[in-house]
Amino acid sequence: MPVDRSNDLAALDATLSSIEKVLDLPRLRIELSDLEAQAGEPGLWDDTDKAQEVTTRLSNVKTDIERCEGLRRRLDDLGVLFEMAAEEDDEATEQEAERELTALQKEISSLEVRTLLSGEYDQREALVQITPGAGGVDSQDWALMLWRMYYRWAERHGYPLDVHEWQEAEEAGVKSVVFQCKVPYAYGTLAGEHGVHRLVRISPFDNQARRQTSFAMVDVTPVVDTADAVEVDEKEIRVDVFRSSGPGGQGVNTTDSAVRITHLPTGIVVSCQNERSQIQNRAAAMMVLQTKLLERKREEEAAEMDAIRGTKGDIAFGSQIRNYVLHPYQMVKDLRTGMESGATGPVLDGEIDDFVEAAIRWRRTGTGDEDAAS
Repeated sequence: MPVDRSNDLAALDATLSSIEKVLDLPRLRIELSDLEAQAGEPGLWDDTDKAQEVTTRLSNVKTDIERCEGLRRRLDDLGVLFEMAAEEDDEATEQEAERELTALQKEISSLEVRTLLSGEYDQREALVQITPGAGGVDSQDWALMLWRMYYRWAERHGYPLDVHEWQEAEEAGVKSVVFQCKVPYAYGTLAGEHGVHRLVRISPFDNQARRQTSFAMVDVTPVVDTADAVEVDEKEIRVDVFRSSGPGGQGVNTTDSAVRITHLPTGIVVSCQNERSQIQNRAAAMMVLQTKLLERKREEEAAEMDAIRGTKGDIAFGSQIRNYVLHPYQMVKDLRTGMESGATGPVLDGEIDDFVEAAIRWRRTGTGDEDAAS
């Protein structure tokens, strides 16, 4: 006897209807028509910045509409599939329907989380810096493990990453990695990863095989665009060039084309070695510098508002957010949302969607995975 899934289908229908209402599909369709008209204008690319803004928004709107319409069609088809399985008492059809139900539940939940990304900068691409903390070579190795985790996560989703800075440590691991996740809403998606990540394991670098606790900071900032780029006075920067060195297996230019920029007033130092020419690396490094200066400006403005309000701001900013324990037991646990997993291997191999989505819900609604699931 096939299981009655009418309640599950009704719940998915309600969730998808809520998403369609939040996204306002009729408004999006009108906007799509307008954007397509703008994209077809002969002189569009006379203004490069405007052209990029139009084409990027066009792509985003089209993706949102197609994703919603596709999920709606699949949900309608799934109802028919369950009816066929029940009428014909067909086990194979029922199993197919159950697999599709599981897939739809996951995809609609993911889209529901996406509708929470409504912050001022959430739609931006993300600039991520990973820096080892206390723990010496173990923390440097931990920073490299985190880079691999995010790299594999992006690879699973087909998200392109650009590595702007790669500083290898002498013995193992890295001293710093800066990369850009080049997809819309990358900042809103990854903002919850900002903070200190703590690893507990048996150190592979200790000949007595003792347990070691390591820390690494993950700094996530929105990439600047032309509307809010911070002006940088050429007199306030020092530019140095050096020879590139890159992550293992990735070909990099070995000429003196890498660029390091020091912003003298703030002491901020950024570098880029990903591009093929010194000019390209300088432009990329300036973008990173402007992003960091914008973040500093935002922090200063927030501090001023806190002072006016008589508050101390968010004491959790930049603090420890997640524990990864590999010994004496296996557990990854987020300290804010309560999300946890005993599958440490898959998590470190990039299967972090549950943690990312729980953090998004926590940022926007103040609830973790338990509240979000109820």
